[in-house]
Amino acid sequence: MSVHQQGRETVAASRPCAGIDVSKAHLDVAWGQRFERVSNDAGQWDALVAKFKADEVDVVVLEASGGYESAAACALQAAGLAVVVVNPRQARDFAKSLGRLEKTDRIDAHILRDFAEVIARHAQRERYIRVLPDAQRAHLAALVMRRRQLLDMRTEETNRLHTAHQAARKSVQAIVKAIDKQLAAVNDDIDRHMQQHYKDLRTWLESASGVAQVTSSTMIALLGELGHLPRRSIAKLVGVAPLARDSGPRRGSRVIWGGRSEVRNVVYMATVSATKHNPVIRAFYERLIAKGKPPKVALVACMRKLLTILNAMARDHTVWDPAKHIKPA
Repeated sequence: MSVHQQGRETVAASRPCAGIDVSKAHLDVAWGQRFERVSNDAGQWDALVAKFKADEVDVVVLEASGGYESAAACALQAAGLAVVVVNPRQARDFAKSLGRLEKTDRIDAHILRDFAEVIARHAQRERYIRVLPDAQRAHLAALVMRRRQLLDMRTEETNRLHTAHQAARKSVQAIVKAIDKQLAAVNDDIDRHMQQHYKDLRTWLESASGVAQVTSSTMIALLGELGHLPRRSIAKLVGVAPLARDSGPRRGSRVIWGGRSEVRNVVYMATVSATKHNPVIRAFYERLIAKGKPPKVALVACMRKLLTILNAMARDHTVWDPAKHIKPA
């Protein structure tokens, strides 16, 4: 503790924070007034943990780098450190707000350290410290992302097939067949993993008409906060919350922005199905259209409603109950 010169105020001495710029081969680390470049491997992660604990580091911020940050972040969090993973756009916007237009690995590490200091002092700091997935959720997330990659590859090859020369068609068809085989294998792996580790949660989610294996597995894998956040927070996290764009007397149109795109994509597809086959969502959609809402606006509102209901079901450990969501006539 440090005492104000006049003896009237007492403030807590701030603990140092750390910023880590990540690449495949190494980590550039800044904390307090120190800077180091270390290898991105388990031995160096353990050494960093020891140094951070010795210096009583408070918050550690890493920049997402295509997955190269995941293992290091998990190792730091497992050691009891408060870890925040931010996307590069957030880090660059923060740097611009400080007037730092230049960019090097060393500068980025110091910018991330300053970002960590802001988060550490924030009144709601816990909302920024995301709990990283456990081993079972990380396993499922890897399978879900692999399925997405295979689907993208299949789309590319199928598109090529339409314009392929006769000499190349056989090759393209062979690749499509191989991808289909891999897709079936990955889907089987996802099914087994879900049944073994997330059977109850899967049952609750898939009891809602419109939600099937792709939606439930993606939400479980990539939205670990499901059932643990209030409805407005979960909507903003997925990117279906209307955000204000007002300035002075101008009242701008509300728009959705940011969020986890992979989750939002599957919620969109589930909602399209639900507007046709789920009585609750269909009635809500038709009511909005009758009020003159554009179809896209009505569909996004239905996405938010479906997500809110699924969040409540995961929180309360219950299956879909339409009686809770149908307004009395």
